[in-house]
Amino acid sequence: MASEESFVVLVHHRGSIKRKTRSGVKFTDKDPLCIVVKPTTSYDDLVRSVLMKLGLEAAAAGSSSRPAVASSSVPVYEPAVQPVASPSFAVDLNDGVGDVVGSVDILPNALQGVPPVGVGDGVLGDVEEDDVEPDMIEDDSGDEVGAKGVSGHSVGFGARDAEGTAGLTEFQVGQQFQDKDEALLSVKTYSIRRGVQYKVVESDHRRYVGKCSEFGNGYTWLIRLSLRKRKGIWEVKRYNGPHTCLATSISSDHRSLDYHVISAFVMPMVRADASVRIKVLLNATAAHFGFRPTYRRVWMAKQKAIALIYGDWDESYNELPRWVLGDQLTMPGTVAILRTSPVRVSGQVDESQAFFHRLFWTFPPLIQAFRHCKPLVSIDGTHLYGKYGGTLLIAIAQDGNSNILPVAFALVEGENAESWSFFLSHLRQHVTPQPGLLVISDRHNGIKAALEAPDGGWLPPSAYRAFCIRHVAANFALTFKGKDARRLLVNAAYAKTEVEFDYWFDILQSKDPAMCE
Repeated sequence: MASEESFVVLVHHRGSIKRKTRSGVKFTDKDPLCIVVKPTTSYDDLVRSVLMKLGLEAAAAGSSSRPAVASSSVPVYEPAVQPVASPSFAVDLNDGVGDVVGSVDILPNALQGVPPVGVGDGVLGDVEEDDVEPDMIEDDSGDEVGAKGVSGHSVGFGARDAEGTAGLTEFQVGQQFQDKDEALLSVKTYSIRRGVQYKVVESDHRRYVGKCSEFGNGYTWLIRLSLRKRKGIWEVKRYNGPHTCLATSISSDHRSLDYHVISAFVMPMVRADASVRIKVLLNATAAHFGFRPTYRRVWMAKQKAIALIYGDWDESYNELPRWVLGDQLTMPGTVAILRTSPVRVSGQVDESQAFFHRLFWTFPPLIQAFRHCKPLVSIDGTHLYGKYGGTLLIAIAQDGNSNILPVAFALVEGENAESWSFFLSHLRQHVTPQPGLLVISDRHNGIKAALEAPDGGWLPPSAYRAFCIRHVAANFALTFKGKDARRLLVNAAYAKTEVEFDYWFDILQSKDPAMCE
């Protein structure tokens, strides 16, 4: 291993041993650690990295200086210096080299911009106290969609009691909940359905006490829940009910209908269709609970549901090294080039994490299929609208029947000369080494710079460039209005002979010589 490239190593630190397998003994672990090492990394350095990742004291384990050997590898290249706003990995990518890309607060990734997983601690004071809503949320486009026909799981009151009875209308002493979140959800749902208010008197990891907002003024509603440590369940220890007070004012909203409760209700709808519109969820929530929450609160509820189903943004980026390694292990020949940038805190490089910079990948079947496609490739980029933005670059081929086939992908910070050079250089190296290739693209300056680079391998006669007629026609239509002129231009572009081209071009010239220029 003379190379100085770094490699991702999976460290199994918890799991189980399976015997009598084909390989004799197999250690399984659903959540291994991702550690990046160099061929020169010592055994002590590896141990320190593992302990740091586990959050333990990084004490030296022995005095051995044996190098750590990776069973599978993911090349990690030094990034070009390109300041970008990008997420950080909570993995030990200590090979990142480069200038300061950004600054980070020393917080666990799970706490960075992620709403609480639980359903909150009820109403402690302010009406919107656990609805920390963003300043501005863009509204859905389109007309209002009613709740009719929207199917969803009912999150109404009624957990199981000690005998397993379901569908209760009042709490009962001895009634059990699998965890505190479920208990609080039932208390909130109860107050929403009754149209009454309550306040939290006590709430911690062992007990929860709620009282009627008018407790002591002739009203006695109270509920006390406690954790049963042996069983790990929550149980109603005391209950004064039913809730007898009346709402002092008529309101279209309810303080207990926070985004945690709404998230639990809309979860099945989001799971069935992650693109479901906020207005659909809002109308379904209003129809179910009888109160109409704000658009922002439903938006937050959907974000929480998506995070619980698919993982949050930080988790998704933290999964990239493992995803790359998993692809390489299950599909040998997979090409994945991950570039990162270092994280600096107070002027010092934090080797426990790194900023995501760029990723190129392709799969063996795509590489093999391209050998049987037409000798052309279309390239383009599309903006990503998630938390961290960025751009997805893609290369598409075409077979003999004009069916399209994606052959390579890249996640980059945006369309510029550096990112296109990164994508096109690896595309040329791993997927399209054939000479005489035709590249179809728009007129982006970043693509132009990358294709015209002397050492890029994209200059004639190795490769030739053509412009995408869709982009040309779109730009043409900005100056020359009318569908007829655009149709003539497209017909000329698709002409298969010079005579056919001259025919359409002459018609275009007769209409307006400026069009031909």
